[in-house]
Amino acid sequence: MQFDLLTIGGGFSGLVTACRAAELGLSVAVLEARDEDRYPCSSRYATGAANVMGLPIMSEPDRLFAAIMNGSGSNANPAVARALADNGRRAIAWLSQQGAEFTSRVLRHDQPGQQVLAPVRAETAGLDWEDRGADRLMHRLEQNLTQRGSTLIRGVKAETLTVEDGACVGVEAVRDGARFRISSKAAVIADGGFAANREMVAQYITPHATRVLARVGPGAKGDGIRMAEKAGAAVGGFGAFYGHIHHASAMTDARQWPYPHLDAAAEIGIVVGPDGRRFTDEGLGGVCMANAIAHLPDPLSAFLILDDAIWKAEPALTTTVPANPAMVDAGGALLSAPDAERLAALTHLPADQLARSIERHNDAVDSNDFSRLAVQRTKRKHKPMPIRAAPFHAIPLCAGITGTMGGVVINEHAQAQKPDGTNFRGLYAVGTPVAGLEGGPHAGYVGGLSKAFVLGMLAAEHIAASVR
Repeated sequence: MQFDLLTIGGGFSGLVTACRAAELGLSVAVLEARDEDRYPCSSRYATGAANVMGLPIMSEPDRLFAAIMNGSGSNANPAVARALADNGRRAIAWLSQQGAEFTSRVLRHDQPGQQVLAPVRAETAGLDWEDRGADRLMHRLEQNLTQRGSTLIRGVKAETLTVEDGACVGVEAVRDGARFRISSKAAVIADGGFAANREMVAQYITPHATRVLARVGPGAKGDGIRMAEKAGAAVGGFGAFYGHIHHASAMTDARQWPYPHLDAAAEIGIVVGPDGRRFTDEGLGGVCMANAIAHLPDPLSAFLILDDAIWKAEPALTTTVPANPAMVDAGGALLSAPDAERLAALTHLPADQLARSIERHNDAVDSNDFSRLAVQRTKRKHKPMPIRAAPFHAIPLCAGITGTMGGVVINEHAQAQKPDGTNFRGLYAVGTPVAGLEGGPHAGYVGGLSKAFVLGMLAAEHIAASVR
């Protein structure tokens, strides 16, 4: 078999790249390891919001660029950040031409409405993806690909990139146990990150990989990153991830993820470790808190501490599925006690230290001075509330990993780079498995759909121009 382009992975990254390339006249094959008609993957599970560092993707490009550079610090490549920021609106317009349906929905109280694939998910706990916006768009993109004479091949797992004279010219793949080669003029790594690969999570994020939640599809194994590195591509930017904080029971109970998560409640309460002390800046949001929890010596040792007033306020703070009451309705235990001492007994936290943590938090809220806290607290999205209204509550937490950060080093065309900084001819990477946009000290997150939509489009256009 021979094609102009192969995309490795049948999620949004692979389908967007393939559809745009086919539209430009290339023969394309999408290789998807799963063989189901509606194969499970992180793209289908997506809420459908297209944003950039929390900003609507339709924002002014200069504002998006600044947000990427500020949010990711030295991890951000200015050329790649500029390319993504400048082409967000064009990607949404192109997707709309392909049949994507978007609606405007407020997903953050401090931001205007964002572009969200319609129809949006129901406000229920657990997975809710069938016939929602992301699922519909994947089906539509596959239809468009087929109508343009290209194909999505299910049940084919790419295992090795074929490199000749320093250029990628295809892949070695396996189907039904049989190995074979597929030749191409270019290949795109588009198979998601490595959140479902415990070995890579242990290598790049936390050695306690079995004690964090993979809130992703089963295919996020990092195969593309490993193939690219083995073939000679540069990789980097690892260490952080995009995710949320959940009830610890989500580790074994699928009803607790991807929703509800506990980010909003934690932003106004406090998160403590097994010693009863705060260890993270709750005001920086759920992504930063999830990373901090994952890096604890035991990622399943943290608790969210709040009072009844915070718990009752939580539904008005979240724009997704409220943890109150969805978490309890789905089986997540809410530990409650009339005072901090008895709450400490329920959680096995040191009573004196827990009481001090609550007291210092309350003093900071009352005085509006957080500078004297041992761990500083940012006031960004939600104003923290005091913890005084009995009963007091505690929720055992886990860190949920949705998208890993870091991967194949690319340029502004999504073309893979070699360790010496030269272009890797014929090899590209789009979506989650790329470096140069995310990470840094606050785990800056660009947005999974934005990386898929924009980088996929840019890669296809560069490949088409190169092939011609």
